[in-house]
Amino acid sequence: MASSSSPPLPKLPIPGRRNILITSALPYVNNVPHLGNIIGCVLSADVFARYCRLRGYNALYICGTDEYGTATETKAMEEKCSPKEICDKYHAIHDEVYKWFDIKFDKFGRTSSPQQTEICQAIFHKLMKNNWLTENTMQQLYCDTCQRFLADRLVEGACPTQGCTNKAARGDQCDKCSHMLNPTELIDPKCKVCKNTPHIRETDHLFLELPLLKEKLVDYINDTSVAGMWSQNAIQATNAWLKEGLKPRCITRDLKWGVPVPMEKYKDKVFYVWFDAPIGYVSITASYTPEWEKWWKNPDNVELFQFMGKDNVPFHTIMFPSTLLGTGENWTMMKTISVTEYLNYETGKFSKSKGIGVFGNDAKNTNIPPEVWRYYLLTSRPEASDTLFTWTDLQAKLNSELLNNLGNFINRVLSFIAKPAGAGYDSIIPDAPGAESHPSTSELAEKTSKRVEQYLDAMEKVKLKQGLKSAMGISSDGNAYLQESEFWKLYKEDPVSCAIVIKTSVGLVYLLTCLLEPFMPSFSNEVQRQLNLSPEENLSFSDGKGEIVKAKTPWDFLPAGHKIGRPTPLFEELKDENVSEHRKKYAGSQAERRSQEVADAEAMKIANQLKSTTLSEGGSKKEQKKQSGNSKSKAAEAEVSIVKLDIRVGLIRKAEKHPDADSLYVEEIDVGEEAPRTVVSGLVKYIPLEEMQNRKVCVLCNLKPVAMRGIKSHAMVLAASSDDHTKVELVEPPADAAVGERVTFAGHSGEPEASLSGKSKVWEKLAADLHSNGELVACYKDVPFTTSAGVCKVKTLANAEIR
Repeated sequence: MASSSSPPLPKLPIPGRRNILITSALPYVNNVPHLGNIIGCVLSADVFARYCRLRGYNALYICGTDEYGTATETKAMEEKCSPKEICDKYHAIHDEVYKWFDIKFDKFGRTSSPQQTEICQAIFHKLMKNNWLTENTMQQLYCDTCQRFLADRLVEGACPTQGCTNKAARGDQCDKCSHMLNPTELIDPKCKVCKNTPHIRETDHLFLELPLLKEKLVDYINDTSVAGMWSQNAIQATNAWLKEGLKPRCITRDLKWGVPVPMEKYKDKVFYVWFDAPIGYVSITASYTPEWEKWWKNPDNVELFQFMGKDNVPFHTIMFPSTLLGTGENWTMMKTISVTEYLNYETGKFSKSKGIGVFGNDAKNTNIPPEVWRYYLLTSRPEASDTLFTWTDLQAKLNSELLNNLGNFINRVLSFIAKPAGAGYDSIIPDAPGAESHPSTSELAEKTSKRVEQYLDAMEKVKLKQGLKSAMGISSDGNAYLQESEFWKLYKEDPVSCAIVIKTSVGLVYLLTCLLEPFMPSFSNEVQRQLNLSPEENLSFSDGKGEIVKAKTPWDFLPAGHKIGRPTPLFEELKDENVSEHRKKYAGSQAERRSQEVADAEAMKIANQLKSTTLSEGGSKKEQKKQSGNSKSKAAEAEVSIVKLDIRVGLIRKAEKHPDADSLYVEEIDVGEEAPRTVVSGLVKYIPLEEMQNRKVCVLCNLKPVAMRGIKSHAMVLAASSDDHTKVELVEPPADAAVGERVTFAGHSGEPEASLSGKSKVWEKLAADLHSNGELVACYKDVPFTTSAGVCKVKTLANAEIR
């Protein structure tokens, strides 16, 4: 029998239990992960794995760093070290970042392992034996300067896809249009190492015959995408590949750093990273337990759930399944795939290669706790469309949802119980006989039970954002219940009812620690400590322990007579000055930030030198006068703030031609008021009438009403126009944006003017800085038009003025 100090035995599937194998896309090892990477794979998978454990399922969560391939070789060249040294360095960084974010892997491994070589080569031999591999001569780019064939990521050029404007597409994939590419297809290719133009040369390679495997693959996709409830974006990406027609896929590369191809003819080549990387899930499991086949070759007893960003989909729904099917062995195939779109950062995209955005180590340095980061990222999880990270949104969610809703509810309940007798319950949970017949309590219990049902339904379907919303709804209901009961009065006037309210409320506190544990584990552990409970023993929500039934009687969760611990506040407010500081600190790229730090240090040095220099009195007065003048002009500038504009999300209920003007439309637009506004727009020659019906638009609501050919217009629809004004496109809010909500601008706060004064020319001054950027995002200067559902965009007009 193992001693208490021995490491736990590896988990294996248990007959009769629900056995769930969970993987998240293996993060590439060549940089620090940013917030978009974290929500896109490891955090989402961690939430689902924790949920499975909470429910009593036998869950195994496997991940690790993806270490082979060109990007590692390139990074090693940049840092003047070996690929192995790069992998060792960044594996440790990834491990540290995920630990700080409370990601609880069962095994966080790496693909540069003996198990990877062994399993990858074994799969290759099976494919070769079953005649799914062919040999072919292919043309490849060769750099004479570097004297090497250029692997996909060592070459960049213009994307050949019609309509795509990306001038820096990689040799394997265009990040802008997501098309898979071959390096020889690129227009005007350049070697990334020496920047010279490579030429085409022939070389022999091995190919996986995807067209021959298509029938088996399509049967698998048709069955599993339905049974496993694949996310819609996964289905779309997979169908796009199938529709385009499967082609033989090259699985070897002219590189040194990778799994060697076990054939004499190809001894100088390695396997393509996208052939061997998904096999990493298997090899990392093999490094966790020698009995790995009980997980990976056990489809009748194991369900495989995989988490990733949308750019990884084809490799997991086409390439990896085809590889496994081709072996003819009884593999555990993916059942459910959960795919995220992109999380964008303030004014553009997160980018590892360009160092743009907030990275894992940055999050730690902000002193904002990991549970707050986890909550924010999960509420912003881009499940159906791209979402936007902004510092003001993080601030709003922390201050209103965590501090004022969740933290306030828990602290009020526990602080009242902790008050001494005569003012509270001296830390002892009171008994609550008759709770089931107490009207507001039984009503709350019914609501709570429904919320729990919604939570479970969402989590089983891997709708994590909806699951979190349902759990937080219980906190909102609890706050309203407390407030309406006026428990502080009941304590003196109706002690029986007060005891019912408090025992029910503390039951909700316990319930919230369970339901929110997958999302904010450190928060749940702290509340359990304040409840004087042991998380190891108490954090559970399984059918076997009856917690789901107790949701119908929340007063039964914790026994009367239980003594709670000492309550303390759970969240701290994030102030405006902190937000400004963080936005400034994490603006631009990592390289630009480093340059700025050097510049700031130099400026500080000069400032200190100036302090020791005494200016003449006359000079100082003149300087003071000049500075005074500057401050006045700056104050005048500051008065014209974008928040003076009342821009709202509007819904065009009806649009028709103006009876007396051929170029004008008359629209009835709902902007969240009692009645729609009548708006006249000169859009007839740009946008067809049928496209003006029932669509969301951005509406400037505080311009003075103006009559246009006999009809008064009470607002203005915002649109972008080309330089020559031949093309006009409406500024469109996200589909999920709420009608009537104000469009906000990160870093700018305040209330709009009731009506913009014509004399002050506020609109004219601000309009000069309204435009679409290169990513088609509507912006004021470089700050996006932002709604609760994301940023507002135009369809095709980049860098166009908005009026």
